[in-house]
Amino acid sequence: MCGICGFNFEDKNLIRSMNNSIYHRGPDDSGYFTDSKVSIGMRRLSVIDLHTGHQPQHNENEDIWIVYNGEIYNFKQIKCELENYGHQFYSNSDTEVLIHAYEEWGINFLNMLKGQFSFCIYDSNKNIFVLARDPLGLKPLYYYLKENKFIFEF
Repeated sequence: MCGICGFNFEDKNLIRSMNNSIYHRGPDDSGYFTDSKVSIGMRRLSVIDLHTGHQPQHNENEDIWIVYNGEIYNFKQIKCELENYGHQFYSNSDTEVLIHAYEEWGINFLNMLKGQFSFCIYDSNKNIFVLARDPLGLKPLYYYLKENKFIFEF
């Protein structure tokens, strides 16, 4: 099972440390993204899209980023619809489908998802985090907020 983590400030050492603390969740791959406003990280247990599924993933403009754990059962159908709208994909992962679905439909894309998931999308244009988990909490998401410091992990 993969692991994700992050917070709403930049600290490359802390995100590396958090990522390393969940090594057992995903020994196959890891990655992180930071800018002046966020740090997000991911430990990956490779299941699908073994070669192009590295995370965090981003859209074409690299202004929307995601870390994700889960399985979207209907991602191929959503991907087909997004391709019909002109979206181009560089991977075969359900992760990238979430990015483009967010671009196309905003937060309403959550209503389309069938599966078990936990993810964070960072939209640098709007300066927001979108944190979501499946309705049953099969992939839980833990967070902490105090004095404008927001930290999450799963």
